[in-house]
Amino acid sequence: MSEKKPLRTMFCFGISQNFFDADTEEAKQVWRAFSEMWNGIAAIPGAAMLANLDDDQTMVGPSESWPWTTYLMADMPDYEAVVAACNLVRTTPVGDGTRKLWKYCRVQARIGRALVVPA
Repeated sequence: MSEKKPLRTMFCFGISQNFFDADTEEAKQVWRAFSEMWNGIAAIPGAAMLANLDDDQTMVGPSESWPWTTYLMADMPDYEAVVAACNLVRTTPVGDGTRKLWKYCRVQARIGRALVVPA
């Protein structure tokens, strides 16, 4: 019986216009919520964070689709874990909790496998 391989997953995050319209205090609350969500993905049992990339210096303004603002590459244990990670964008509270993170960003998960290139 073969060992179950993790799902190589690239989480693509797009920051919306709502973030850019936020005042300084609201933007700080969003950043804290984004950090909570990001760390929540890392805390999913069996998740292994591999790399991240932030495009904020060469991409200015909101990203409604590709190219995204920031990316997180991870090995996830199964499809349900990928769904749980995406759900954190829906459920993570911002500030007093009357707003959720998905008001300010979106996520799309691309699932594949590690590419093995022969020597």
